[in-house]
Amino acid sequence: MIRRILTQPRAAGRPRARARRASRILPTLAAMAALVSVDLPDAAAGPPLGVTTRAAPGTAADRVGALFAGGLGEGHFCTAAVVHSDDRDVIATAAHCLEEPGTTVFAPGYRNGEAPYGVWKVTGVHLAPGWTDAADPDDDIAFATVVAADGAQSARVEDLVGGFPVAAEQPSDATVTVIGYPRSEEAPLRCTNATAPFSATQRRIDCPDLSGGTSGSPWLVDGALAGVLGGYEGGGAVPEVSYSAVMGDQAVELYREASVSD
Repeated sequence: MIRRILTQPRAAGRPRARARRASRILPTLAAMAALVSVDLPDAAAGPPLGVTTRAAPGTAADRVGALFAGGLGEGHFCTAAVVHSDDRDVIATAAHCLEEPGTTVFAPGYRNGEAPYGVWKVTGVHLAPGWTDAADPDDDIAFATVVAADGAQSARVEDLVGGFPVAAEQPSDATVTVIGYPRSEEAPLRCTNATAPFSATQRRIDCPDLSGGTSGSPWLVDGALAGVLGGYEGGGAVPEVSYSAVMGDQAVELYREASVSD
């Protein structure tokens, strides 16, 4: 059960990164109140708990995409997801996935070499000082703004695929659906299972085959983003066990910064 949905606003070999410091100016309450979304896909429906399968196209999977270094021909290295925002242009991923934001592009709904909703380049990043200063795994979450890479798309990415609301204050045993792109796969995988506390600031989930490339994958609770695959050991040392930093106040602040128009 989601205790708080923010409608006003933050394995082995899952990559690590550098990126610029985030602005810490908070939006007004009036601006935050405009960020309302009731579009909650049923991300929990699917195979039995703890079983990883191919994610079928649909509302939830289409909001998730692969991150590429430069273009679709360069190979994907991380995963990201569209989240609801005032300007309809925000994605969430792991902070360690944004080492080179200037050359990173996002392809929502990517499958088998095709980008059905276009390719989107990163235009700005929001990361916690704990990450930019010390790569603190408790701050391994980031939000970024995107724009159509070819400049021809007048719509925003959220107009095309919708956006997940962002949830905070989740119980440590929440049932989570992870959707992500291993580097070896050309379509997303998904797995749902109950989570468990790894520490006061990290959660773990047991799901097979979430290997390198799934960093940044959304952790969805009742269709809302409650974390991203990352944190401890960059998301995990083995593909059977993955981690996420707890979505705390710092992540919420980053989300608000990215989500609210100036």
